Amino acid sequence: MARIINFSDAATIGIHGLIVLAKSDRPLNAIELSEKIGYSKHHIGKVLQRLVKVGFLNSFRGPTGGFQLRKEPKDIRIYDIYVAIEGEVVSAECPVDLPICPMGKCIRNELISELSREFVNYLQSRTLQEYL
Repeated sequence: MARIINFSDAATIGIHGLIVLAKSDRPLNAIELSEKIGYSKHHIGKVLQRLVKVGFLNSFRGPTGGFQLRKEPKDIRIYDIYVAIEGEVVSAECPVDLPICPMGKCIRNELISELSREFVNYLQSRTLQEYL
């Protein structure tokens, strides 16, 4: 089945992982997160290390270590998590790079641009706090 908008596994891990961490009163390690969100501990570790680098999380080593939010959930927009993992959302240009559309009006470009704007606006309007 085709999907118009699809989140990568990495984006899904990042968003769901931060929600689980926001609900926790202590740091959680990749194994614990794996049990809660259903992805491999290795993939979770890679994604969350990226989120540590951009400042969303702290990480702690050792037997009681793990990951913990660095910011308040109300201060973390879902879009910012998405961008930290996937990069900025950009509208796709003409797939065949035609300077002038032979059809006169390109439904694809208008549709993709509109959906991209709506997607970005939606994610920018949501914070982690709303999912707790």
